[in-house]
Amino acid sequence: MIDQVALEKAARIIIEAIGDDPRREGLVETPKRFAGMMAELLDGMNYTNHQVAQMFGKCFSSDSDGMVVERDVPVFSFCEHHLALMYDMRVSVCYIPNGKVIGLSKIARIAETCAKRLQLQERITQDIWDVLGEVLGTEDVIVLVKGKHSCMTARGIKKPEAHTITNVYGGCFKEDSALRVEAMALLRD
Repeated sequence: MIDQVALEKAARIIIEAIGDDPRREGLVETPKRFAGMMAELLDGMNYTNHQVAQMFGKCFSSDSDGMVVERDVPVFSFCEHHLALMYDMRVSVCYIPNGKVIGLSKIARIAETCAKRLQLQERITQDIWDVLGEVLGTEDVIVLVKGKHSCMTARGIKKPEAHTITNVYGGCFKEDSALRVEAMALLRD
């Protein structure tokens, strides 16, 4: 559980460490606002992947055997190495139903909850794949994530156009390269 009192204290320490006064008029409420913001932005820290699957795992029976694709679901996260924002992130998912389909809004909720953690983009991608696999009862899933990282774009090497692309796939997509190529084309168009 996120400790908002400790976050407020940390915000005061940061304000002082950069040479400002947390009692200054414009900063008096900042620690409280910061703590609330962090609790909201990192809400996914409160749940395991299994709990995410239970919360957003509503599926419907389906005889469909064609690929289901949801693309460009926007999410953001925080890099666990720098506490820097990962932004302009887009999650795309492709799966082949195994007798059931998941509500499309649930894919977005799963992606958002998995991203709202101190993360690596590679782990976000894997977490979403793990949750969808549990919910759908299949490994026939591809997850592709494309994003920018402020630890690359705003500091350090400062390459604002750099994107990171990660993917995880399993089941028939791992076994059948032609099917994987077809699915990846749908995810990237």
